Amino acid sequence: MYTFSNRLKIGSVVMMALGLIFLVIGFISAPSTVEEAKEMVAAAHADGHGGHGVATGHVEEDAGHQDEKRYEGEMTPDVPLEKGHGDVVKRGGAHNSDGDQISHGESHDAAHDEHLLHQLQNRPWAALYVAAFFFFMISLGVLAFYAIQRAAQAGWSPLLFRVMEGITAYLVPGGIIVFVILVLSVMHMNHLFVWMDADVVAHDKLLQGKAGYLNPTFFLVRAALFLGGWIFYREYSRKLSLRQDESNDNTNFVKNFRWSAAFLVFYLITESMMSWDWIMSVDPHWFSTLFGWYVFASMFVSGITVIAMVSIYLKSKGYLKDVNDSHIHDLAKFMFGISIFWTYLWFGQFMLIWYANIPEEVTYFVTRIEDYKLPFFGMVALNFVFPLLVLMNSDYKRVNWFVIMTGIVILFGHYLDVFNMVMPATVGDQWHIGIPEIGGILFFGGLFIFWVFNTLTKVPLQPKRNPFLEESRQFHY
Repeated sequence: MYTFSNRLKIGSVVMMALGLIFLVIGFISAPSTVEEAKEMVAAAHADGHGGHGVATGHVEEDAGHQDEKRYEGEMTPDVPLEKGHGDVVKRGGAHNSDGDQISHGESHDAAHDEHLLHQLQNRPWAALYVAAFFFFMISLGVLAFYAIQRAAQAGWSPLLFRVMEGITAYLVPGGIIVFVILVLSVMHMNHLFVWMDADVVAHDKLLQGKAGYLNPTFFLVRAALFLGGWIFYREYSRKLSLRQDESNDNTNFVKNFRWSAAFLVFYLITESMMSWDWIMSVDPHWFSTLFGWYVFASMFVSGITVIAMVSIYLKSKGYLKDVNDSHIHDLAKFMFGISIFWTYLWFGQFMLIWYANIPEEVTYFVTRIEDYKLPFFGMVALNFVFPLLVLMNSDYKRVNWFVIMTGIVILFGHYLDVFNMVMPATVGDQWHIGIPEIGGILFFGGLFIFWVFNTLTKVPLQPKRNPFLEESRQFHY
């Protein structure tokens, strides 16, 4: 039986405590008025940290023009320039609190100031959401890999099943936290999803056309369905796996095979829909038919990477004695192969949209290239160039410390991937890797470590009666 070491347990608790403190600081530091927001931007600009397309007091005209598109949809006279907390400022003119008409220039500046406030208020929420989704998607990626191994009746991987089951245990707390954030978004506690604002939808023909799908009630119903299905399969498959250890036949193994095959169909559909709902809809005017596969590739390679890292850690502590270099080599091969698959999807999505140069599509990448150069291109280097160069050699895939080092780089690269998908639409050019972002990583990283390794203490790390157990034990490549 695995024993959760005090050092690792204390380390995970300290990470959660520090992360929580940093997140609270991030929320407290967020401005509550337009004046505070303008002062924060002015101070950042004076300190040399306002270089993301920000001018003192207002967003620069080019960046502001891009930000308008998030709310405008079609560039028509009756489309709102910006949403406020209850009033809508229209491009055709606006009125002040006394009912007097104000000039277009004044309304334009007021709208940008309000938008700047929303961006800065969104930052701690977006940092929380990016970290929450990132660690949740690792667990969900492992669940897909686990189901594939079960459905394929793979002979090499049964020795790793308990590790996978430990990682997928995080689906419960991770999924609940993500769901709570979505509920708070529906309650207008933040501005992460602009289509949830009725005032914006009322003046946006494009969002009105999507209202049958993008509406708060249906959104939460789908989220509950996704999470319920994923967690049910994880819990039931785990139960069948443990029953198989105590049974005298392979009935539970066969049931697990059938459930896993059926689950993969459910997973492929719901994972794509989840990607549209939870990530793509923060940019409700933009869509990509590759997006579901793109997010899947990111979570799949991240999940496999964590399986490899946890397995290597357990082996270093004297557990998983039958797991050999060939098992680690195969996991590293998947890390390499899915990294190439992710790159194929990234390039296919980027190249077609960029080459076609259709305004409502290409603005997605224009915003990221202009305002997110470092994370955008850094993500490509970390997720493609680095794994390509270091994992190409077959021998390196058998070197444990090398796989760990590569895994850390890949995980950071895919955190940046989620960061790039969420931040431009929610905080615009007001992004930084600072206290709330570090706090999110620390808190959810600590929670992930604590939950996973605590789950691993519950049952023996090696299955007893899997029909392919001996094949897995004798696996050599």
